[in-house]
Amino acid sequence: MSSAVQSRQSRPWSVHRLPRADGKTFLVTGGNAGIGYFVAEQLAGTGATVVLGSRDAARAEAAMASIRSRVPDAHVRHLRLDLADLSSLRACADALEADRLDAVVHNAGVLIEEPERRETADGNEWMFGINHLGHFALTGWLAPLLAAAPAGRVVTTGSFTGKSVRLDLADLQSTRDYRPKRTYSRSKLAQMLFGFELDRRLRAAASPVSSVVTHPGGALDSLTPERADVHRRTTGERLRGLPAGLLVQGKEHAAWPAVRAVLDPSVSGGQLWGPRVFGLRGLPALEPVRDALADRAVAASLWEASRDLTGVDPAFGLT
Repeated sequence: MSSAVQSRQSRPWSVHRLPRADGKTFLVTGGNAGIGYFVAEQLAGTGATVVLGSRDAARAEAAMASIRSRVPDAHVRHLRLDLADLSSLRACADALEADRLDAVVHNAGVLIEEPERRETADGNEWMFGINHLGHFALTGWLAPLLAAAPAGRVVTTGSFTGKSVRLDLADLQSTRDYRPKRTYSRSKLAQMLFGFELDRRLRAAASPVSSVVTHPGGALDSLTPERADVHRRTTGERLRGLPAGLLVQGKEHAAWPAVRAVLDPSVSGGQLWGPRVFGLRGLPALEPVRDALADRAVAASLWEASRDLTGVDPAFGLT
């Protein structure tokens, strides 16, 4: 092994010096805005093909133009993706037109603060249906492509708010007691439990695919750098957000845990990655999986319920 190769391998991981990923393909759901945009922008700088999953073609075009303005040789394209419509997801996987998928970042999510409970076309509560069930089903349809990669990864983006709630398995759809913020947090907990349960099942089946869970910490628009036609902020917003920078961060830094989970070969399935400083800001760091996140019985029950609700089982062709 040459000294140059040894030097590269001995370097500590750095978000400012990402490894090359030429020839690989990554799908980022919700890659047209917010944290997902910055995940896509940073991954595009590695030479990989980055697919932005979004139901809004115009916003996806704006995001791709912004990425290309910063990464002139970027390989980016749009995949129309509507996580609220379960019946459309199989066609989305076919529309990738790829022989393999090296990683999918389950980033898209919705937070509704309106007091009225809403449902998707499939009759699922809006946040639980999009944030969790949509990604659960999409994983099932992407399974053959992920399994075809040498070391496919499913990276699920949760939230630190998901650590502070418990799932009610008897009321996953929040039909009896709907509280918007709690319902959102429970949907993110469901995502995280899915990510851990998926990895346990993959490991039991000796699959080469791994499942990693991340969370972005605290991320504010006022601390996020501008991107033409993607994100704008006024001088007043920027100044008002400065004090918060002591505790939280902008969305470009909030993207770091997911980017590391995709690219770092030392990251293992079943791990949880988040910001280093109090789980709210800073460089990505490994976190313990405990409390509600470590409840295997709840995760297994959630899996069965999700399979029944979606009609899809992300089993990767394995039992």
